[in-house]
Formats: sequence, C-alpha cells, structure tokens
Amino acid sequence: MKHLLFICSRNKLRSPTAEEVFSSLPDFEVASAGLDNDADLKLTSEMVDWADIIFVMEKIDRAKLKAAFGPHLKRQHIICLDIPDRFEFMDPDLVRILKQKVPKFIGMSPDAL
Repeated sequence: MKHLLFICSRNKLRSPTAEEVFSSLPDFEVASAGLDNDADLKLTSEMVDWADIIFVMEKIDRAKLKAAFGPHLKRQHIICLDIPDRFEFMDPDLVRILKQKVPKFIGMSPDAL
C-alpha cells in the first residue's frame, strides 16, 4: 500500500480536491493537509512520516515543508505540481489538471482514472 499526501497552504480547496479525486484508487491510501496555521487540517510530523509520496501544489509549499519538517523528510518523494491557488473545491479544471499531472508519479496512466 502506497501513501499519498497532498499539501497546499490551507487545506481548503486544492489538496482536499486531490484527496477526493484519488482516494478511491486501489493500493493507495490518500490524505491531505495544509501548511498554514489556519489550515483546516494542519500538517503534522506523523503525516509526513506516513507518506511515501508528498505532492505540494506550489514551490513555496515545498520550501515551507522542508523548513518545517526537514528532519522527517528522509525517504519521501516530494513532487511540486505547480498548481496556483485560484481554484474552488472540486473545480472541473482543477480535477482535470490533477488527473493529468499525478498519474505519472504513481505509475498509472491518466486514462486509468
């Protein structure tokens, strides 16, 4: 079982959408969290330790992740999806972008979704 963790700033729109989109995949457990203090679900060291692959939405998220959780980032692959904070939860364009970008990092074809 692979563990996928999606991170954005506040865990309100982009990362929860990604969690929803990929949560039904077989052989994967999926979670999401935010890095900011006002995040709906704030990222913890336990979540970082749990993850095999961490997807961040923007480069700034990767920098914040490394600054706050550097000692916990040992084996995880960190992938920046370069998705700006301009989408609503489950926005069809956001879903399409996620389905285009994520599968290649988890060994799936985008057509399999």
